[in-house]
Amino acid sequence: MIVHKVRVHASAERLPREQQLAWKIAEVAALTRALDDDVVEMIRCRIVDNAAVALAAINRAPVAAARAMALAHPRRGGATLYGLRSSVRVDAEWVAWANATAVRELDYHDTFLAADYAHPGDSIAPLVAVAQQTRRGGEDLMRAIAVAYEIHVALVKAISLHEFKKDHVAHLAPATVAGIGTLLGLPVATIFQAINQAVHLAFSTRQSRKGEISSWKAFVPGFSGKLAIEAVDRAMRGEAAPSPIYEGEESVIAFMLGGRGRHYEVSLPAPGERPRAILETFTKAHSAEYQAQALIDLAIELSAQVSDLAAVAEIIVHTSHHTHAVIGTGSNDPQKFDPAASRETLDHSLMYILAVALEDRAWHHEKSYTRERAARPSTVALWRKIRTVEDATWNARYLAADPRERAFGGRIEIRFADGRVIAGDKAVADAHPNGKAPWTWPDYVGKFAALAGAAVGEGEADRFFALVHRLPGVPADVLLGLTPVLPPGAVVPDAPTGQGIFDYGLPL
Repeated sequence: MIVHKVRVHASAERLPREQQLAWKIAEVAALTRALDDDVVEMIRCRIVDNAAVALAAINRAPVAAARAMALAHPRRGGATLYGLRSSVRVDAEWVAWANATAVRELDYHDTFLAADYAHPGDSIAPLVAVAQQTRRGGEDLMRAIAVAYEIHVALVKAISLHEFKKDHVAHLAPATVAGIGTLLGLPVATIFQAINQAVHLAFSTRQSRKGEISSWKAFVPGFSGKLAIEAVDRAMRGEAAPSPIYEGEESVIAFMLGGRGRHYEVSLPAPGERPRAILETFTKAHSAEYQAQALIDLAIELSAQVSDLAAVAEIIVHTSHHTHAVIGTGSNDPQKFDPAASRETLDHSLMYILAVALEDRAWHHEKSYTRERAARPSTVALWRKIRTVEDATWNARYLAADPRERAFGGRIEIRFADGRVIAGDKAVADAHPNGKAPWTWPDYVGKFAALAGAAVGEGEADRFFALVHRLPGVPADVLLGLTPVLPPGAVVPDAPTGQGIFDYGLPL
């Protein structure tokens, strides 16, 4: 790996573009050629993971709205939408919008946590869409996915967005651009300009994950994918974008991040070094914010030792700053204790999540979030006895340089009115690569079966798995089958609805 030092430069310094971070990212995208077998296998797993959670969410309101918007942009020779037959084709940017929203809706796919937070799998939907529309094959797509993960993980390790209350889309967009550049075999200079544009436009506030969290959280990856596709298209036409986008004296480091005195170090693969960052990322066994995963597993384990939850006086969770501040009581969000809060808010409330996990001794992507479940009096009473505490030990493990030492869990102490204490620690989720049951291909297939198998049917599921398994050798025309199809009538809407601006002038 090569460590690239990044800081603000005055305009008078005229920083050469070859020394800019966007150029270094573009070089990785343009020069990546081969992948290791274990990386190829993990890409297969994540494609299945995305399809599982997308199909499970296929008719939820945000996903249906995104799909309706996409269906208003039909294109002969375009890309395909989750659940719909391959003859329904839409502009790639709108497929990215709809399919990425479907993947993100349940907060149930992969994650990476370091200096910042990320869902690297958010780049897969736009990359598949562009591959389908531009007639690329499976080998090109796999290299593109590996590069997008590589860039995303590198940025998340080096640059904290949350510290400055910026949303993590700012790292997703350039990663997706890099992947598209690899997919299309674009020159460094073109990818560089597209990255500049994407980073320039991708910065937004973290209010999308604060307070009353709305469905925009699900739409963010679709927005990012759409932005990335448009940025690449414009750059391919010879147009330039603002630069230096990271290092300029009025650019993102100077005014969006740490400012003129801040230095960042971003490690990227050296020429000829194969991308492997996807292997540092991890998926979810439970539909909730990733920093709750290990604590859900731990709560279910501890619940077997608790005969009467009504006798609990308080529950204290010792954990990292990120967990405490984002989904814990350190967020200071009263909405995280509100039984009437949105699902998006509840899946970012560790206090709610632990109350339900302790009572039910299980977690379910739908049943655990119903209005009735959230309003159960015993749950509300237990919920309000839970608080989180930032712990220096867990902070250090969260940010450990060695992936084997990183920890995203914590310690749960259940204190009873009679003075008894039941406690336990869990560093990582059971499904994590360092957990007690790391997920491999059969686990991803099992997740697909549990979430979408009944709706898809055995024949279509087997076809999809077989296609994913032979993906590196799949030709362009077969790649259209990478979005599983549901039976007629199972996806609503499957045509424009007439509700929005884009529907005007279309036959409905």
